[in-house]
Amino acid sequence: MHTTDELLGERALSKLKWRCRRGLLENDLFVERFFGKYEAGLTVRQAKGLDDLMDLSDNDLLDLLLKRKEPDQLSAISASTAEAREVLALMRTPPRAP
Repeated sequence: MHTTDELLGERALSKLKWRCRRGLLENDLFVERFFGKYEAGLTVRQAKGLDDLMDLSDNDLLDLLLKRKEPDQLSAISASTAEAREVLALMRTPPRAP
């Protein structure tokens, strides 16, 4: 049994990465940056949040990532879970300047 703070296993991480492939390049860039930054410490809880966000349409996801909308403005309940909001905040964090 997994606890929510347990690190995500290699097999589950691989499945999650496949699940996160998107139709819009802009979304893929956010997802790639997220994995590049947080992959090594990704927890089961965060994986659930990311999975919840992947239930959204590409356009709804992009609106969230670009802060054009907030989760409570979407009809999709999955975007409003605590886990999804946590991951969304991480994904919205701008990259650090070199």
